[in-house]
Amino acid sequence: MLRVGLTGGLGSGKTFVGHALQSFGCHLIQADELGHEVLMPGGEAYDAVVAEFGNSILTAGGAIDRRALATAVFDNPGRLELLSRLVHPAVLRREEARIAEIARTEPDAIVVVEAAILIETGSYKRFDKLIVVVCDPEQQIERAMKRGGMTREEAESRIRRQLPNEDKIRVADYVVDTSGCKEHALEQARAVFESMRSGMA
Repeated sequence: MLRVGLTGGLGSGKTFVGHALQSFGCHLIQADELGHEVLMPGGEAYDAVVAEFGNSILTAGGAIDRRALATAVFDNPGRLELLSRLVHPAVLRREEARIAEIARTEPDAIVVVEAAILIETGSYKRFDKLIVVVCDPEQQIERAMKRGGMTREEAESRIRRQLPNEDKIRVADYVVDTSGCKEHALEQARAVFESMRSGMA
């Protein structure tokens, strides 16, 4: 089995690349989805996060409003780090359980884990290969505003807090640049897949 980390800054196109790799035959695990799961009522991190951040982050139905939670930690590194400590271990356990499950049924699989801060947390060292997705900074902002519903100020602030692309590229095995058309990004993703597959032969 090949364990592959997939990361990139806000609005870089890492989810697009992840789905492309999945379409080529990789197994895709998205850390953000696992984060949703552990924050749901009954999820491993739900009680601890509500106890720490209070009922103001809850919807009328008792679910955690992720937008309200994001606002609570926005531009507050200490609170953001605390949230990560509450959520990350549970996400990691789910991630490892899914990888183990795939390994049992498909030992020669390529498993791609898509996560935003693999390099910042040092988690990238758990993987055999690392793919970094990059694009033009202005495109990052535009995509975050369009898809994430952020203001320009929010997008710029988030990007400033993330590791610069040059630092990410230094530790990458592969780089996919999504600045151009989708077809070009797909070609790059296909080349990465072929390289990883041939490396397992």
